[in-house]
Amino acid sequence: MLYSTRSKLVFSLISVALAVAGISFAAGWSLLYKSVLNEAFNRVRQDLNVARLIYDDRVGTIRISLETAARADDLTSALATGNATLPMDRIRQLAQRLDLDFSGILIPEDRIYTCTGFKNQPKPGKSDLPIAWQALAGKKTVSGTAVSGSNLVAGAAVPVMAGGRVTAVIFGGTVLNQDKTIVDKIGDTVFRNEIYRGRNVGTATIFFNDLRISTSVLMKDGSRAVGTRASKEVSRQVLEKGDNWTDRALVVNDWYITAYEPITDIFGKRVGMLYVGVLEAKYRDVRNKTIWVFSAVILAGLVLAIAAGTFLADRIMQPVNHLLRASMEISAGNLSPDIGPVSPGDIGLLQKAFMSMSHALFQRNQAQLEERRRELIRSEKQASIGKLAAGVAHEINNPLTPVLTFTHLILVRKDLPDQVRKDLEVIAFQTERVRKIVKGLLDFSRQPKLDRETFEPDPMLADTVELMKNQALLKGVHLFYSGNASLPRVRMDKNQIQSVVVNLVLNAMDATPSGGRVEVSARPKNSEQEQGIEIQVRDTGSGISPENINKLFEPFFTTKPAGEGTGLGLAVSFGIVERHNGKIRVESTPGQGSVFFIWLPCNCPGPENKEAR
Repeated sequence: MLYSTRSKLVFSLISVALAVAGISFAAGWSLLYKSVLNEAFNRVRQDLNVARLIYDDRVGTIRISLETAARADDLTSALATGNATLPMDRIRQLAQRLDLDFSGILIPEDRIYTCTGFKNQPKPGKSDLPIAWQALAGKKTVSGTAVSGSNLVAGAAVPVMAGGRVTAVIFGGTVLNQDKTIVDKIGDTVFRNEIYRGRNVGTATIFFNDLRISTSVLMKDGSRAVGTRASKEVSRQVLEKGDNWTDRALVVNDWYITAYEPITDIFGKRVGMLYVGVLEAKYRDVRNKTIWVFSAVILAGLVLAIAAGTFLADRIMQPVNHLLRASMEISAGNLSPDIGPVSPGDIGLLQKAFMSMSHALFQRNQAQLEERRRELIRSEKQASIGKLAAGVAHEINNPLTPVLTFTHLILVRKDLPDQVRKDLEVIAFQTERVRKIVKGLLDFSRQPKLDRETFEPDPMLADTVELMKNQALLKGVHLFYSGNASLPRVRMDKNQIQSVVVNLVLNAMDATPSGGRVEVSARPKNSEQEQGIEIQVRDTGSGISPENINKLFEPFFTTKPAGEGTGLGLAVSFGIVERHNGKIRVESTPGQGSVFFIWLPCNCPGPENKEAR
């Protein structure tokens, strides 16, 4: 049992620690996972914004450079006079400086094209130069993305004005297909070309529709993943709906935290996508490392909890073990066991309570032993007196009857002198008194058999008190009965219980002076195991002194004057109540009165007829 309690205590502490650790681990893992993902998503969104700025900056640089060239006076004069040599040299220099894939001059009057970068084609069509034709038609600068044949291009076109009319359009741009400039600049600027476990931490891609035409994403062989396509889910979200897309995704070979946004051409049509991604493995490893550290801390906490639980269990169980051994000693009969040193705190209070309990048990045991000793003495005394009384009563009763008979016969005579008659009357009175004493001895030594019946005690008590009203009037005592219709039915010898009540009421009236009060009452009162009733006889008489309380139920003890009592009435009443498995006791305060309490079970157990001792 001790080891079981100790184990339960330790296991309880461990269970609590495990529960707390489990909840903390689950909450920490969830919060950490969400935190890492949120950080990754926020970063990739910011990276996409930077990538867009780099993309737009490339177009803006081309536009500004062309606008600067278009405002040059010598270039404007040359185009106005039809001299294309100077403008073409200027455009070629600009293309070399900006690393343009194509550049040229569109002269609208004679529909003559001067163009570089398209395999020296002298006259490309409108589908080849949508930016230049759009600038010519709108008479304003046009810059951005456009589709040129099977290519996606980014560039600008600037009209050259003279006299309020467009004399030419200078244009230039970059073919994004297979171009590395923008995506590598994004990798260098945003991700600083960081490598993690042999892979790029950040990647960027330019899509023509859903096809990768420029990317820093690598295949397994190390080549760029140009020609691969985006997933249908991404294409539907970005190209068809025009929304940005941010989530984790499998990009060619690795999982990335990705962000996509649409690329629109100069006509507002969605023609491609711009993508950046951050390698998920880096964030996953950071998360896993943090989780391992967190798990190690939790494990250390569990080990500490087990050690602390074991130590505390031993400290707690040590005084408990003393108490357990002490309880075993109490069970063996030692009511003053050694419980060891008193501990501080609640255990100390428990030890003190245990000591108080053992002391109370010792006191109660002593009181019970003393009560049993008195009961044994009283029983032996009553048995001895009963035997003696029975023998004496028979011996006295035999010669007493003829004495009393002849005394009454002599008193019938008319010729007796007065003095002789008075003497004979004294003899008769004293003989009657002896006869009553003998009858009391016989009643004490041999009580009649119990004749049980089931009845309601309230009417019986009311009738008993009513029968004694006249005697109470003669004594000048007020006699009352407090009726109680809620009393349960009882099964006992009605006549003997009535005689007990009569005896107690008579004693109460004898002890109560004229004008005093005697009250009989009853109430239901259950013991620990059975239902019962309690009858009370209360008086306002002289009371009983403390030294006489324990002698009241002893045979031949009386506080009445000599010749007024035999001292057998309460002893007989005690025997009747005891034979009904009841209890009788008294409480008294000298000068204020006494109260006799009779408790009787509702259904007296035992054989129907129980002979007296």
